[in-house]
Amino acid sequence: MSKLLIVDPDIRQCESLRRLLTASDIEVSTAFTAADAGRKLAESPDVVVVDLELPDGSGLELFDRIRAADPHLPVILTAAHGTTDTAIEAMKHGAFEYLRKPLDGERTGRILERAFEAAHSRLDAIAGESGPGHIVGQTPAIHEMCKQIGRVAALDVPVLIVGESGSGKGVVARAIHQHSPRSGKPFVAVNCSAASESLIESELFGREAGDEPGAIGRFEQCHDGTLLVDEIGDLPATAQARLLRMLKEQRFERVGGSRAIATKVRLIVASNFPPEQLIATGRLRADLYYRIKEATIRVPPLREHKDDIAELARFFLTEVARSTGCGVRDFSPEALAILQGYSWPGNVRELRSTIKESVLRTSGHAILPESLPPSLVEASATPRSGGLDIHQILETMLESGERNLFSKVMEPVERMLIARVLRHTHGHQSHASELLGIDRKTLRYKLRDMGIVLDRVVTDRANGNGNGSGVHELKNGSLIPSMGNNYPH
Repeated sequence: MSKLLIVDPDIRQCESLRRLLTASDIEVSTAFTAADAGRKLAESPDVVVVDLELPDGSGLELFDRIRAADPHLPVILTAAHGTTDTAIEAMKHGAFEYLRKPLDGERTGRILERAFEAAHSRLDAIAGESGPGHIVGQTPAIHEMCKQIGRVAALDVPVLIVGESGSGKGVVARAIHQHSPRSGKPFVAVNCSAASESLIESELFGREAGDEPGAIGRFEQCHDGTLLVDEIGDLPATAQARLLRMLKEQRFERVGGSRAIATKVRLIVASNFPPEQLIATGRLRADLYYRIKEATIRVPPLREHKDDIAELARFFLTEVARSTGCGVRDFSPEALAILQGYSWPGNVRELRSTIKESVLRTSGHAILPESLPPSLVEASATPRSGGLDIHQILETMLESGERNLFSKVMEPVERMLIARVLRHTHGHQSHASELLGIDRKTLRYKLRDMGIVLDRVVTDRANGNGNGSGVHELKNGSLIPSMGNNYPH
């Protein structure tokens, strides 16, 4: 849960800010004096709001102490009687934002949202190898990409990352940052396609407007750190010109301002489209491209390293299980074969989303084919109606070092066989027993042990669906509710 500390002697102001965040998942604590704030800061808030007039000292002095302890903690300064000089002084000290009272609720809400985004980006930078910058994969394509990351990470030069949407460009950018001398400094990502054209320049470079206090942009927020500018082709031409100048001179001006601000930010640029295509269509300045193209990393789409799907799927499953506390721990061989047979047009992002959805649809300890999204199963290259791809299942299990292969291979075969025969007999168990060559009692034991229930068989038959791996039992013409299908570990 995110934490906000409000340092203000005005109790009504504190309660007003608390009410503003009532609907958010944010824990709010308050301090009425600088001394009290010193104790509350030990609770590690993500964002701090400090009033400049405190009963036991200056809010600006408190802010300087906060900055000395944590230079990257977003601090918003407020004042009831502040002047233009006060605003300038606050921003010179490095405040995230300066607000004059009475506070405008809507504007304050937007600024707090930005402050928490900056705080969370800062935490991403120190997440370590198990965090967002951890790259999963053992194929030659991934090894080559990792070698490129290793070559450019230590160099203090801009980097261009090219790859399809969802292929993992953000993860690569974080890996570059984490393996660079700037590791531990802020990492901030800006998606140009997610911001309006009129606001993206202010988002990146900050703004100044007459007597109004200035707003800090992303370049100032991640000083000494790394800034990822994603979807560079959606960045307006004027902002691209500013970016080019920043790369040449290592300084920039805020929008509407004239004061040059020095920067030591490392720039990483990402694009879903080949840069040559963006230049040809006028979406990318050629001179900007020439500045960033020397260190270029291509992120392969998932279809080019499909042998990593099993490892990626298990990585995402562990991630989802940890965050949700569920008991799902693995995949059945046939479910894994379906994942490996799919084309993944949405790349790694689609795989991660699919695993999360499948976990929520699973009641046992392993994800089965019926837990996967139906559209994925239908589009998969793995055969469904005529039988299971036993060869693929066996190869997957041998490569992963599985044991007890006989039971693990025969269980899905038996499940498929029994479900298909029951679908053929419209759920009639006596007829199914004759076709299978086993007595009815044995069939009933197998239905119970495998968790197979018969109404899915009948429903699938009526709908023309060949996937009959889960069925409900029909007894005396009525349906018995499913007890769930648990794949044995």
